[in-house]
Amino acid sequence: MTLPVLDKTSALFLDLDGTLLEIAATPELVVVPAGLPALLSRLHTLLEGALAIVTGRPLAVVDSLLAPFSASAAGEHGVLLRYDDGTIEEMPAGVAVPEAWRTSLATAAERWPGVLIEPKSHGCAVHYRLAPERGSDVWRMMRALVAEDHPWFRLIPAHEAVEIGPRAASKGHAVERLMAHAPFAGRHPIFIGDDFTDEAGMNAARSLGGQGLRVAEFFGGDPAVVRAWLKRGADLLDDRQAPGRVSMRLSR
Repeated sequence: MTLPVLDKTSALFLDLDGTLLEIAATPELVVVPAGLPALLSRLHTLLEGALAIVTGRPLAVVDSLLAPFSASAAGEHGVLLRYDDGTIEEMPAGVAVPEAWRTSLATAAERWPGVLIEPKSHGCAVHYRLAPERGSDVWRMMRALVAEDHPWFRLIPAHEAVEIGPRAASKGHAVERLMAHAPFAGRHPIFIGDDFTDEAGMNAARSLGGQGLRVAEFFGGDPAVVRAWLKRGADLLDDRQAPGRVSMRLSR
């Protein structure tokens, strides 16, 4: 399957866990490969700023994991947007999971060893990777809190986890908002993701004349292959900007 070629008209939107980073047993145990922040910084420069991390993680966690790299980003599945000039936009403003729900989830997790709560400013995720036998219990509990037709919140499935998040926000909306501003405006978006929530981002990229690439379909389900493709793309961009060098089309 042929992968797109990065050029000066590209805009990159990259998911984090399962796309740039291998999935870990808990969110805190992810390992950031040596050289990844520098690679992202290099691509950010080569694309004149048109690179964004679009993830379910809070923005502060993204910055901590990828330091010293920092750029445009969408955190908590698009609830928080950071533009290239550092401006933060909250979508929708003021909507957050009620404290009573957080308390109920924490109490349940105490009864189920291995079930972990990942608090976020607007949402809350429950992970059962360490206790897969509790998956049905976790989903039952979450559905009891958030009905399918709840006006403000929705359930977001993930890898052996489920999250409560604001219904009005999505990675698709994040891509659309970022693409409406410099340095993304007028470019061809490429969204790379591995999860259910990434589908909205991929669809938004396609609707804007770009591409949505699933990690399983285009990269064999391996974040290391994604990183290698990004490295080759950076090398290609370098070649094209340096007179006299020969560049080659990248494909699988």
